[in-house]
Amino acid sequence: MNFNHFDERGNAVMVDVSAKNKTLRTATAEAVVVMPPAVLEAIQDGGIAKGDVLGTARLAGIMAAKKTPDLIPLSHPLALHSVSVDFAQELADGVVRVSCTVRAFERTGVEMEAMTGAALAALTIYDMCKGSDKSISLKEVKLIYKEGGKSGVYRREERG
Repeated sequence: MNFNHFDERGNAVMVDVSAKNKTLRTATAEAVVVMPPAVLEAIQDGGIAKGDVLGTARLAGIMAAKKTPDLIPLSHPLALHSVSVDFAQELADGVVRVSCTVRAFERTGVEMEAMTGAALAALTIYDMCKGSDKSISLKEVKLIYKEGGKSGVYRREERG
């Protein structure tokens, strides 16, 4: 297996993408937050003491996607053109699915930006709700979809 983040001496390097053509890149990632249904109901009813949980988590996810190169070594600073964070709530199961989609016209993909945005939005949900219940958990941060660049389209197929 070839690891392109290391030079011939084994030193970590940022991959040189300067010769690549810019293309429209899109990626969507998801993080899952699991909590007691009563906590999710409190989120929906505006009953969490810290305030608007999902609104704050949305802003945190957008900010995190923009800060990815500051958080993940060797990632490239990109001019992001769009970052959106959305939530699907499953009250009976106490589940919030956080979805982050990122778009940019760049030389390298935006998968890490989408995953960072989804993960930090999920962490913000935990932070805002931990006073209600510390058993809340985060799981399954994963890439759902990507397109652009020479590797083409990737769409996660669920197994099961």
